[in-house]
Parts: sequence; C-alpha cells; structure tokens
Amino acid sequence: MNRKRIVTLIVLVLAIGLFFIFDLGQYLNLDYLKSQQAALQEYRQAHPLLTAAVAFVIYVLVTALSLPGATVMTLGVGAIFGLFWGTVLVSFASTLGATLAFLISRFLLRGLVQNRFGDKLKAINTGIEKDGAFYLFGLRLVPLFPFFVINLAMGLTTLKTLTFARVSQLGMLLGTLVYVNAGTQLGQLESLSGILSPGLISSFVLLGLFPLIAHKTLDALKARKALKAYPKPARFDRNLVVIGAGSGGLVSAYIAAAVKAKVTLIEKHKMGGDCLNTGCVPSKALIRSARFLAQTRRAAEFGFISASAEFDFSQIMERVRRVIETVEPHDSVERYSGLGVEVIEGEAMIRSPYEVEVNGQTLTTRNIIVATGARPFVPPIPGLERIDYLTSDNLWELRELPGRLLVLGGGPIGCELAQCFARFGSRVTIVEMAPRLLIREDEDVAARVTAQFQAEGINVLAGHTAKSFETVDGQGVLTAEYRGEAVPIPFDRVLVAVGRLANTSGFGLEALGVRISARRTVEANEFLQTNFPNIYVCGDVTGPYQFTHVAAHQAWYAAVNALFGLFRKFKVDYSVIPFATFTDPEVARVGLNELEAKEQGVAYEVTSYGLDDLDRAIADGEAHGFVKVLTVPGKDRILGATIVGEHAGDLIAEFVTAMRYRLGLNKILGTIHIYPTWTEANKYAAGNWKRAHAPERVLRWVERFHAWRRGE
Repeated sequence: MNRKRIVTLIVLVLAIGLFFIFDLGQYLNLDYLKSQQAALQEYRQAHPLLTAAVAFVIYVLVTALSLPGATVMTLGVGAIFGLFWGTVLVSFASTLGATLAFLISRFLLRGLVQNRFGDKLKAINTGIEKDGAFYLFGLRLVPLFPFFVINLAMGLTTLKTLTFARVSQLGMLLGTLVYVNAGTQLGQLESLSGILSPGLISSFVLLGLFPLIAHKTLDALKARKALKAYPKPARFDRNLVVIGAGSGGLVSAYIAAAVKAKVTLIEKHKMGGDCLNTGCVPSKALIRSARFLAQTRRAAEFGFISASAEFDFSQIMERVRRVIETVEPHDSVERYSGLGVEVIEGEAMIRSPYEVEVNGQTLTTRNIIVATGARPFVPPIPGLERIDYLTSDNLWELRELPGRLLVLGGGPIGCELAQCFARFGSRVTIVEMAPRLLIREDEDVAARVTAQFQAEGINVLAGHTAKSFETVDGQGVLTAEYRGEAVPIPFDRVLVAVGRLANTSGFGLEALGVRISARRTVEANEFLQTNFPNIYVCGDVTGPYQFTHVAAHQAWYAAVNALFGLFRKFKVDYSVIPFATFTDPEVARVGLNELEAKEQGVAYEVTSYGLDDLDRAIADGEAHGFVKVLTVPGKDRILGATIVGEHAGDLIAEFVTAMRYRLGLNKILGTIHIYPTWTEANKYAAGNWKRAHAPERVLRWVERFHAWRRGE
C-alpha cells in the first residue's frame, strides 16, 4: 500500500473513531430527533440556507464514511424541509456521499482485491461492464440491501464512476421519497420499523426486479426486431438444423438426437471436417511415421550397434490415408443416421432464420447451428498466387518428397509439419515474421523447440517478413526482409501455414445480415447466439480458440441453448482450455503462461521441474524438457501449467483436472503416482513448490523439539 493510501486510511480511521469516541451517534436516533424537531424547525425558519448547507454536509459525511444514522437523517430532513425540498436535498447529498464512499473503496481496496482475486472476478467484471447499470439500479430500488454495502462493493468493480452516480441517484429516488415523506409525519412515528410495512417492502422487491425484467424484455424486443422481417412458419419440420459436420457440428447433432429432438445435419464435403480429413488425424499419423524414423537414427543411444529404416515417401502418405479411412466410420453418415440424426450431403443455403435450403429442398427449423469451420489463410503476398503452394488442405495429396521445403509460418501447424518433412529428408526452412517460433508460448518454451529444430538441420528464420515470390531460372525464390535487408530464400515447394480463416461466406449469412466480427468470425454472445436469437454458432467459425476439443465443448452449449433456451441458457465456459503442439519435444499448456500473466497484470509465482531428473525419462532416453506451473503468490492454487517434453499432451491432463475442480498443488503432491512413470513429473513439480513454501519458523521449533528429545 503506497503512502497516499496509508494517509487516507489513517484519516478515515480517525474520523470514524472520533464519531464513536464522542458518541455522536446519540444525535442520529429517532428519539433525539423527535425531541429536537421544534427547535430545528425554528432554526431553519431563521437560517434556511445555513441549515440546508449544514444538513447537506453532515449527510454527505455520514454516507461517505458509511456511518449509522442516514435513515434517521432522512426523516429529519423531511420533518424540517418538507417533502419537496427534503427530497431534493437528500437525493443529491446521498448520491454525493455514496459516490465518495464508492471512490474511497476503489482507491483503497480495488487494486488489492483485483490483483489477488482477478481470475475469479473476471466473469463479474465482464458482467458489470455489460449490465452493471441494470444490476445497480435493481439493488438501489430494494431497501433490504444496505446502501453502504452496495457503495463499497461497487467500488471494487470496474463500474464507471459517472454511471454509478447517475444510476444511484435515480435508483434511490423512490426510497428517498418514502423516507422523506415519513419524516413529514415524524411526530406519529414510534419506530423506524413503522416506515416500511410488509406490503411496501414487497413492492420495493418487485420494483427491484423491474430492471432485470426490463433487461429480459429488451432482449426479447431485440429478438423480435431481428426476426420480424421473416414470416414464422405455423409448424416446423425440425427442431434443429446443423450446418457443417466437423467436430462442432457432429457433437451438436449427436446431443440433439440424444434428447429426442428432430435434427438434420448438412455437410457439403466430407464427414468429420478438417480434423479427420486434413488436420488432426492425418498430421498425427505423419508425425508418428517421422518420429519412428528419427528414433532409428538414435539406435546407439539405446544400446544398438545400428538400425535403419528404408522408406518410400509415397507409402508414408498412403499410410496416412489408411489411418483416415480407419477413423472415418466414427464420423460416418451411417453412424450418425443410426444415432437418430438425419444426414444430408449437399450445400446448405440459409434463406431465413427459419429456413435452410439444401439440394433443392427447403427445411423449416426452429433453430440453426452454424459449424462451418475454417480454412487455411493465404496471405496476399505478391507472386504467391502464381506458385503451386501447399496448405494443410492439399498437403496430403503429395506423393513426392520436396527436396527443399519452405514453411511460411512458425506457429503450431507450421512447426509440426516442418519437423516431419525434415525428418523424412527435406531441407526445411521456416520463415516466421515474429521474433521467434510459437510466439504465444513463453520464450524458454520456444527456445527448447528452436534448439531441437536446429539440431535436426531445420533453418529457422525468425524475424523475417515475406515480401514476394517469384520464379528465377526455373526455381522458386522467396524474398524476405530481415532488419531492412532483402534475403533471398530458394525453395522447391512452399507450405503456407500462417493461420486459419473462418468459413463465413457462401451459405447465406451475408444476405441475412448475421454479424461478422473484426476477426472475420461469426459474432456471438456468451450463449453462442448470433444477432439472430435462433441462429447459434460453434467451433472455428466463431472462435476464439480454434481447437477440435473446444469446438466439441462449444457444441454442447450451442445445442442445449438452442433446444432448451426457452427455460434456461448456459454461458459457454472458457475457464480451463488445454492445448498441445505435437512437435518433438511436445508442448502442452492449460491456463496462463508467464507471457499472458504479464500481459493481463496477474501476479504469479513460477515453480519448475526439469525432466532430466525424472527416472522414467532417463530410462526412456528422453531426459529433456520441463514442467512449469504458475500459482497464486503464496498459495498452491494453479493459474496455469506448461509442459515441454515427451508425452506432454498426456501429462497436462492432471493439471487440467486440477484447475477445473480447483485442486491445488498440495492435492497433486498428496496423490499416489505409479513409479516409474512420466506422471511423476507433475508430483515432483508440486513437491518443488512445497519445498519453496516450507514453514521455516515451524521447522526450527521442530528441530529444537527433536534435539530436546535426544537430551541435548
């Protein structure tokens, strides 16, 4: 706490202390007020402005310092100044005092509270920013909630001061009128409880619910306005139409069928979407073959005189195709038809919020889920359009290994595929505009991956900006810029892996007027609704995370909200999102890393454990990498974890579970892990945290106790 805060706190404590030391509260009770009513009225008649000014200042001070007596003062002001002027005086004095209390709370405590509990308060802050005025107005209308508590609590949030003042004055006005009016009848009051009858309290409670009802009404009006241009069918053919049979679409359709809704799933290309056909499945199959080849080159490390593997690259790619074919039945038309989903292979066109056309047939539906995924983004680099470039979509058609492969992009996709092709024998160059690979990961993580890539002969050109492509003497050349200098990079084939672009066009969203965000994804609220209340989205087409498992996660919310939103809607939960990059070494993460914690201003501690110390890692010949855990300072609560090394994508699951169910490092440390396994790394990381937080003072006393027991 800085000097200004300390001084402010001392002044506040002194002021409140003096109030109680001199028993000033005796002047702010009903009996004293009634006994002095005549004298106060006479003084007000003789000195009207001075009386009003003194009453105003005292009221502001009592409210700002959260002292008891504001209610009695309101009655007194009503008795002395009457209904009109009393209401005006109390309205402005109470608003000013409440705002000062709000600012005092914010100045003294908000930074401390937000730093300590920022992650827990994120959802509250978001809600306050969006609907804070509605909530505050509702609370102000209900006198059951102590106003001083509201003042102090709101000061800890991100609500704007001017909004707080305006809403408070309006929200407190009705209560002020009731109390000031009661003050005009002061002589008849026997106690404060006589002011509010049960009926009046019930009325206030109903008024307090009014802002929430109004908010819901506004939502309903917005929905009605969005839909009014489209005739609503008298009956519907289906409860739900899902467009896109990738991870999000498949899970949405499955859930709908499971709860006995009539659902139609439309796919224009291949069932399973990108993950099965061009993404997760084929890339992991390719990585497995490349890894096997790399391990044969390490034969001597495992005690073999020699080992080798001859291969035909076309056969490697054929194996990838066979893996896809083996997994295909999981996502097939036959399987989903058997589950109760109507599957239509064709190109969907949304004609209205209630109608989807496919293969010349118009389907009427109460709700639509858009799960159209994303495609590789191809940047507008001059000359690239004249190059026969590869992306993660058409890469799998290759049957001839490129001699020199240029990978444009050093993110997860680019890194995974670059390492694969290098292991098969391509001379690989990665060109990355950012200063390092895997720019969203911590520097030590990226450094580990980069070092491994360089050891395998991959040319990593970070900080290089691609400027143009051309063909010179029959060979492709990329001209990149590095620190102001032009760098020519020759290649045989180029793989573009600079990100993915949501599929938002070509099926009616534009004509309908569905909003698209600045990131070129379909804009959705926390319930995954678009600006049309019965059109939902999930997966890569909306983001913010483009992972197969996140698409499946969103699909539950989209389907349940679409089918049961009439009764209750659920906000999608992004609090614990794990992901992995399947390079060698693997990189897996959940929650915050150091980079994100610093960007968000979240205080943290770091605990690490090196895998070079793990018995199983040593036995497997993979003793490299680390486990890094971020925790709340002084506590074992996990903010995030990053693992670099063998099986990182599997090991991270324990931290995912711990974060999801709020289990700290002490719980992981107290859990039995099989020896010798890779999972022990998580326990040893927890042990390192425990040692760093050992109670040294207690241990010194324990040491003395043991010495005493030895008779020393």
